[in-house]
Amino acid sequence: MARFSQILSFLILSAVTSTYATPTPEAEPAEAAAEYVELAARAPAQVITKCTVANTVALTFDDGPYQYMREVVRQIEAAGGKTTFFVNGKNWGCIYDNDNASALKYAYDRGHQIASHTWSHKDLTTLTWDQIHHEMWLTEQAITRITGGVPAWMRPPYGNHNSLVREASGVRNQTIALWDFDSGDSTGSSVSAQKTKYTNIANSRPSTILSLQHEVHRSSVYEVLPHAISVLRAKGYRFVTLADCLGRNKYQRTGAPEARNANWKC
Repeated sequence: MARFSQILSFLILSAVTSTYATPTPEAEPAEAAAEYVELAARAPAQVITKCTVANTVALTFDDGPYQYMREVVRQIEAAGGKTTFFVNGKNWGCIYDNDNASALKYAYDRGHQIASHTWSHKDLTTLTWDQIHHEMWLTEQAITRITGGVPAWMRPPYGNHNSLVREASGVRNQTIALWDFDSGDSTGSSVSAQKTKYTNIANSRPSTILSLQHEVHRSSVYEVLPHAISVLRAKGYRFVTLADCLGRNKYQRTGAPEARNANWKC
């Protein structure tokens, strides 16, 4: 409870000051978490499943940062667009590893959106209130340390959420983002099947598309993504970030990143 109280005490502080201070995970104020619950409104977070800005595609990539992040950026930028990465802290690798942190900062600096996918990709609906916050906090802290941006968006692993998850995100001033198109790359769909899905949705020409795919699969990046960009671009879509496809802000606030130090570890 003390650790959770430290996390939530920071959120109260950050809500009333424009200065972002990153407490270390080891700092544990004496207040009980129950005191925070009395102070903070637990209004559930909004859950988004669709874009609202016409003729936009928000291609979103889960489970990184991983070795293919820069390639995703390269391809999307070659098509004149931006994309969104929902990142974990410790899933396919540690977010603080030099290559991963460098790729994350590179994407952020170039205007792509970085959002939270929680720390270790656990099903949040199986966790307690304290555990949910811990999974969220560690990733938010890492993103802000590395980029300087405080994420305004969260995607729960597997898309699973319940009242506790929505309340936890609401307390953190976040919006939950799901999707309305799944490439199938995480559920065993072949490359051919994934390409067909993109061809079919391009041909059906909905006003907007909010997609789900994963940065950590080489075939998704080097085989499926070029096809997706080609067929969607041919239909006149613009490739934008999740926030831009909704006319919203990417981050709660932005600032200077933190210099690498001993706390940058998983």
